[in-house]
Amino acid sequence: MVNPVRKLYDNSKRQLKKIEKVADQVESYADTVAALSDEALQKKTQDFQIQIQAALAGKTTAAEKQKATAKELDALLPEAFAVAREAAKRVLGLYPYRVQIMGAIVLHGGNLAEMKTGEGKTLTATMAVYLNALAGQGVHVVTVNDYLSKRDAEQMGQLYNWLGLTVGVNVGDAAPDEKRAAYDADITYSTNFNIGFDYLRDNMVTRAEDRVMQRGLNYALIDEADSILIDTARTPLIISGPGSGVSPLYQQVDRFVKTLTRDEDYKVDEESKNTSLTSEGIKNAEVFFNLDNLYDAQNTALTHHVDQALRANFNYLNDKDYVVQDGEVKLIDQSTGRISEGTRLSDGLHQAIEAKEGVEVREENKSMAQITYQNLFRMYKKLSGMTGTAKTEEEELREIYNMEVVEIPTNRPIQREDLPDLLYPSLKTKFNAVINKVAELHKKGQPVLLGTGSVESSELVAKLLTAHKIPHNVLNAKNNEKEAEIIANAGQRGAVTVATNMAGRGTDIKLGPGIDDLGGLAVIATERHESRRIDNQLRGRAGRQGDHGSSQFFLSLQDDLMIRFGAERVRTMLQRMNMDDEDTVITHRWITRSVESAQKRVEGNNYDTRKNVLQYDDVVREQRELIYRERDQVLDEKKSLDDVLLPMVKRTINRVVDAQTPGKDQKEWDLDALSAFVETSLTSKDLGAVRLQNLNRQEIKDRLYQLALDNLAEKKQDLQEEEQLLAFERIVILRTVDQHWTDHIDALDRLRQGVGLRGYGQLNPLVEYQNEAFANFNRMIADIEYDATRTFMKAEIRTNLTA
Repeated sequence: MVNPVRKLYDNSKRQLKKIEKVADQVESYADTVAALSDEALQKKTQDFQIQIQAALAGKTTAAEKQKATAKELDALLPEAFAVAREAAKRVLGLYPYRVQIMGAIVLHGGNLAEMKTGEGKTLTATMAVYLNALAGQGVHVVTVNDYLSKRDAEQMGQLYNWLGLTVGVNVGDAAPDEKRAAYDADITYSTNFNIGFDYLRDNMVTRAEDRVMQRGLNYALIDEADSILIDTARTPLIISGPGSGVSPLYQQVDRFVKTLTRDEDYKVDEESKNTSLTSEGIKNAEVFFNLDNLYDAQNTALTHHVDQALRANFNYLNDKDYVVQDGEVKLIDQSTGRISEGTRLSDGLHQAIEAKEGVEVREENKSMAQITYQNLFRMYKKLSGMTGTAKTEEEELREIYNMEVVEIPTNRPIQREDLPDLLYPSLKTKFNAVINKVAELHKKGQPVLLGTGSVESSELVAKLLTAHKIPHNVLNAKNNEKEAEIIANAGQRGAVTVATNMAGRGTDIKLGPGIDDLGGLAVIATERHESRRIDNQLRGRAGRQGDHGSSQFFLSLQDDLMIRFGAERVRTMLQRMNMDDEDTVITHRWITRSVESAQKRVEGNNYDTRKNVLQYDDVVREQRELIYRERDQVLDEKKSLDDVLLPMVKRTINRVVDAQTPGKDQKEWDLDALSAFVETSLTSKDLGAVRLQNLNRQEIKDRLYQLALDNLAEKKQDLQEEEQLLAFERIVILRTVDQHWTDHIDALDRLRQGVGLRGYGQLNPLVEYQNEAFANFNRMIADIEYDATRTFMKAEIRTNLTA
């Protein structure tokens, strides 16, 4: 039997050999392009674009054009990469290494290049971005925050502009005109957050010219791809509108929860981050709220509030999961340590945390549009990414995004020393050991990067450093605006930098003069993160480009990860070995193995969460795409929407007639109801039931449809200009579609939150959701067509109508 690990290794080696051959072709052009004048080198862009256009000649369908473009870009790759490489040397003073060429080849192939920290991913991307931008269909370079978008666009934009391409930056607070200009550029820098919400908002506009993304989703190159495609993908993007007010239960339930005693009234499940009432806690709740049975069907809303209040008070921690700033509860992105501006927890959990913290409880909003990052990025014709750490998640990246992870060798051998983990009995002894180690390194001038898992930990460490009179900088969710400056100075002599998280920081730590001789940057971590990737990101900050460096993790039995997975087992083992006193420190491979085993379990849980989110969104995806296609057709139509509206009218008439004429016996038919439908929904003319007597079912349908056509003809006479009728039809259809679609989305959101309970009845929640979502969608389509018919047919036309 073939060892699957060996097979993957062999495949990876074969992959690298193919990439090496293409890299040889790129390097074979080096002397030729180096001999060109600036003008001749710049003219290459125009020559390439002409070749691509020539390849499209005679291609009529979108599929044919896409295939021809892809083939031509592949053919142009060696020379185009060489041009971009030479231009980088002349404009930026940087000449991409061979390993960077290899990384760019992986990116062009629609895969994920894993390149260690400090290997120059930003420069690597320029070659793939330049080549794909030549097709004129747009390239989106996706970063984790607006600062990196602006920085990279400014720095690398010099290169693209010099080569004759346009560059745009799409930041969150930009005006629509600015966003439109950014998306119209050959190359657009943006965050995943901005692209997602721009896409959703574009599918809510009522005029085609109001859309900011005028072109389709062509090619996305994602920086820090694991952070964006994995870590942020647990939560869908949701655009919300006003809800139904704030329930007084939030504060009331919070007061009750704060009276409870741990273990006696409630149990905390650290592994699943859930809290539940004990039987004693249930009794206390029934006394507090004056109930006979807390779990009676009529108390469903109250029990939901209690569940959320328990999670808010005992599973979500201030300065770890969120911070309170300016009277608001703001979530912390656990993968980057930054504040997730504008993001709120759903299902009333955010409101429960607001009640817990005593700030204003904001209204629960109604979902109007939503999409997962998985489905957003799968809409691109080509998707690629780069990061320092992705191999641990390659199965998910392959399954969800159809991307292979390719490890690119480092330009120089790694000289970082990764020291074994140290385990201490308590947080106190661990932090004392950390401070002593930092003091020792600081004394000899070696720079230290001190990684913590939360804002709370970073502030505790900062206080201890201050007490020991060790100067330092703190980088956490509360002072992200200084991050570039802090990171840039972190490699200088004697520098001590405390950081909540170093994943996706996007700035290299460069060593100052003489630091390499002192041992390089020393990375000290005060705990293990839930994800091995985040630990590896932190480690990777030391030892960039062949520099010396070291890394070591300091753990305690009171760390979150240890409490959630196996601390008791470890403690029992220590007791057997008579090593459980306060001064004990353990360094052993089984500690690292135990921690990594726990991390794999958390990663597995998180993968299941993301997969679950995607499975539910996949149910909505087809519905969303159908509705959005319908909207695009309505928005882009230049002459008449009769072809959209009249089939709606016809299907509505057929449904109503079928419903009111059951069976073959005409005595059972409700002609009065049909007459009422005609009067309220089809025409203003008087039509009694007698007019429909003695007609069969099809004749009634034909008669009513003819009435609708006559009504439309009259409206056309009233509106002499086609533009006015088109505007009228567009308004009717879009308003009706949007109203029902947002109601449908909100209903599905609530269905998803409650459908899990059906598992207790031996039903599959996902199947139940699929069935109800499908039935609800069909009802929604019927309601849209009925309301559009009624609104259009009964509306009074005014000639001053405008869009």
